[in-house]
Amino acid sequence: MLTRKQHELICFIQDRLSESGVSPSFEEMKEALELKSKSGVHRLISALEERGYLRRLPNRARALEVLKAPERPDAKRTPAPAPSRRAAPEPANDVIEIPLHGRIAAGVPIEAFEGSTSLPVPAALLGAGEHFALEVAGDSMVEAGILDGDYALIRRQEVARDGEIVVALIEDSEATLKYFRREGAMIRLDPANRSYDPQRYAPAQVRVQGKLAGILRRYD
Repeated sequence: MLTRKQHELICFIQDRLSESGVSPSFEEMKEALELKSKSGVHRLISALEERGYLRRLPNRARALEVLKAPERPDAKRTPAPAPSRRAAPEPANDVIEIPLHGRIAAGVPIEAFEGSTSLPVPAALLGAGEHFALEVAGDSMVEAGILDGDYALIRRQEVARDGEIVVALIEDSEATLKYFRREGAMIRLDPANRSYDPQRYAPAQVRVQGKLAGILRRYD
């Protein structure tokens, strides 16, 4: 499902291509969606590419191709060149709801993904791809600036490079947040706290669930 801004942008691009055959410029897209900077447009386009709605054509300036038409409330309505400028302005810092899968240990592994609700996250904290959040429990990642009670924002992926902070699922039952490293034939999960020891597992025991994309912290 697309966010409101993603839906507005793909509709705007499709309408402009239907009218003139030329993609709108980044400046036109920024103004149409009432964003403060072109970086917001880049993020939206990347997200639409990731979801298979849009493709950038190589070696051509301002060349975008709509691969999948967005759903519209009224398919018979006349395409408009841009969302109405009279509508109440939306915050430039879009908020996205991502799944919140309970608590994850930053110390000793605990049972993975207890429950599932959602967490509102500023879109600026996320890049392309599918994301979920986990509440951090424990202090073994404090030297990486990850504290007990923080929300770890995780980009879902199944591979990792040495030195990346990942969510590792151990023996399909316990999850932990650690630095990922290969050590010979073993996988080593390193804490960021000198009080904790590294954890070593056979590769078959560990499945990478995602890579840390950011941290969200609440101050009460």
